[in-house]
Amino acid sequence: MRPSRIALVGAHRLAILAYVVFALFPLFWLLKVSVTPNELLYSEGVRMWPSHATLQHFESVLAHSAFPTFFKNSLIVSGATAIIVTLVASLSGYALSRFSFRAKYWIVGLMLITQMFPLVMLIAPIFKILSPLGLTNSLTGLVIVYSAFNVPFATFLMQSFFDGIPKDLEEAAMIDGATQFMAFRQIVLPLTLPGIAATLGFVFTAAWSELLFALMLISGNDAATFPVGLLSFVSKFSVDFGQMMAAGVLALIPACLFFLLIQRYLVQGLTAGAVKG
Repeated sequence: MRPSRIALVGAHRLAILAYVVFALFPLFWLLKVSVTPNELLYSEGVRMWPSHATLQHFESVLAHSAFPTFFKNSLIVSGATAIIVTLVASLSGYALSRFSFRAKYWIVGLMLITQMFPLVMLIAPIFKILSPLGLTNSLTGLVIVYSAFNVPFATFLMQSFFDGIPKDLEEAAMIDGATQFMAFRQIVLPLTLPGIAATLGFVFTAAWSELLFALMLISGNDAATFPVGLLSFVSKFSVDFGQMMAAGVLALIPACLFFLLIQRYLVQGLTAGAVKG
């Protein structure tokens, strides 16, 4: 290998390493602050690791705060939203990919329009719609709102996966006696598992980290989700950084476990539409 090529490879590796350090450093600092005692948070200045570590913040978050309730609410909302959106997007994406009907392009256009508006300007009308229905302070209302806003993008995502599957497979199955739905369920759907995993991951992450609607539609701790619950560590004159960072570390666990379960499909799903032929 020529010296210039060796230098180029070394530069690429160095750039990748710098990017990884840059991306992971906030997570490292999150963990560092979460195990730093309150008396050392400001007295030690900027250090890469505290002179004394403690799990006091984690104990306070789990035993003396409403974080377990926030955690449970976020799991319910994010899981329900991901399942509902993926189910609807799978059916609607398949319909847009395989069928031609008169209102098809109008429906696609309307779904695109819904993605053009800033979410802030939609809070007031959504509140006015949900309030008479008694859904402004409930997890059900959040699931409905999150599902409505995630279905369009998830539909287009699933449509791209269905477009990559040859129609000949379904036609062969229907020649053998299968119905359209049977061909979809037994032939097409198993082939789109990477796409389903990618959609699940995207929707779960979007619902897990959403703050704006959760803050505007939820009042009180009983139905508050994790992003809203983090604000409980902020008082008028101070911020409990130790407990806030400990809660952040705990909130990373379900997201990491979720992506570990679907990672074998997720990489395939994110790259499946990159090459055709």
